[in-house]
Amino acid sequence: MTRRTGAPGSRRHAGFTYIGLLILVAAMGLALTVVAQLWHTAQTRDKEEELLFVGNEIRRAIGLYITSTGRYPHNLEDLLKDPGFPGVRRSLRKLYRDPITGSTEWGLVKPDENTLVGVYSRSDAQPLKQSGFSLADRAFEAKEKYSEWVFMARPATKPNPPALPGGKAVPDASATPFGNEQNEPARFGPRGRR
Repeated sequence: MTRRTGAPGSRRHAGFTYIGLLILVAAMGLALTVVAQLWHTAQTRDKEEELLFVGNEIRRAIGLYITSTGRYPHNLEDLLKDPGFPGVRRSLRKLYRDPITGSTEWGLVKPDENTLVGVYSRSDAQPLKQSGFSLADRAFEAKEKYSEWVFMARPATKPNPPALPGGKAVPDASATPFGNEQNEPARFGPRGRR
């Protein structure tokens, strides 16, 4: 009596099933790699947008501090509570963390020990965003490191308005709280939110 181990056709099917399973596992691994890369890119872009927002908030706060006090802040904490006023007067609501490094420690631009004029991320990673910046951030184009994105304060000063023929000054449409000549509503906030 001879022992039968199985039909010859079933061995062939087992081999094809094994190869098919290997191809499926390889395809799933490749798909997961692509998804992970896309997720990482999306996370990095979100962090860059957050860095631009936070950096511009700090830039704006330093400018407000200079405008209200006539001097530069000594450190970021001065923006939380201005020591020159008896009540609570804030240029910045809170100390933001650097979205790229995750730390609350920023690189500080200080020409001398008592003058804070700007901030930057302490990350030396290469940014994904290389163009398409707003006018205020146009200097960040083609920078190789996040630490080169320096948010310098610009005190809010009004330039001299241009003169019309006859020596009359052009009316300042931004001075009215009701909008401009086309009856557009006034815009509030640094991003023009209504």
